[in-house]
Amino acid sequence: MWWTVSSGAFLGWTLGFNDSANVVGTAVAVRIIRTTLAGIIMFVFATLGATLLGHYGFTTLGNLGDQTPLTAFSIALAAAIAVRWINRYGIPVSTSQAVVGAIVGMGIAMGHVNLSPLTKIFLAWIFTPIGGALFAYILFFVLRPITRPFRKSIFSWDNMIWWGMVIVASYGAFSLGANNVANVTGVFVKAGVLTPFWGAFIGGLFIGLGGLSVAIFRGASGKLFNTVGGGIVKLDSYTALVAVLAESITLLIFARIGVPVSATQALVGAVIGVGLAEAPHRINLGVLRNVITSWFTSPLFAGVLSFLMGMTIKVMGW
Repeated sequence: MWWTVSSGAFLGWTLGFNDSANVVGTAVAVRIIRTTLAGIIMFVFATLGATLLGHYGFTTLGNLGDQTPLTAFSIALAAAIAVRWINRYGIPVSTSQAVVGAIVGMGIAMGHVNLSPLTKIFLAWIFTPIGGALFAYILFFVLRPITRPFRKSIFSWDNMIWWGMVIVASYGAFSLGANNVANVTGVFVKAGVLTPFWGAFIGGLFIGLGGLSVAIFRGASGKLFNTVGGGIVKLDSYTALVAVLAESITLLIFARIGVPVSATQALVGAVIGVGLAEAPHRINLGVLRNVITSWFTSPLFAGVLSFLMGMTIKVMGW
């Protein structure tokens, strides 16, 4: 039932488009790199990260419950719809939370859900923004003396910032693919539709294509970029660089642990971290509140939608 993977492809594209704001959005918002280059970085490195390291997260999500090709299709579709719905308001949302909500909703409907892995997942959700904030706060002070010599001229500073952001954004896209591909195709691997290798590659490819789409749908992506690039804390070139690096480190650590976490949470934590290090009073609590609210809305919406799909499957005997 290869057609069932179509919803996974849609979810992968949605995740790549949504989380491009977390990886390259700050760089575009503060005008360090152009949207076209940002999309290319996302495509190349998210695909690589997923293919090389993405298999670590399949077990964690797979332990939440058994899947069939049809339930896997429904879970991915419900999560993708939830993410795209919230994206319409220019708010980056946690795809990881949407997927977990959809898996739990489907499990409740089908009468077989294992809640024990949720403890590990919930703890990861708590420590993701904390880790992002901590790394950003430390890096803000560690990198400042290292970058100080480049401030002697505008040319050397701009050159250093450009290359630094390209490298950090590439690292961020790689970390995103490695950490989040399990959200896209983990249920299909559990259902036996895909092997771990093909799950990692196909999921990473569509995450990359979603990231590449930011260069095409610039109007829609611009809303997301502005939220992370200046909505919560007004970033400059240096703080944007620090925030993305802190987020990337956080994502890759959890990728190696095998727990898919939210790039949105990691970046929001990192942005708060640089805000606390530089000027705590500049943190926009209103925008921050909207983003945090979406972290609760997305798993609830995806869970309810997936539950309804599961009940339909059960009643119809599919």
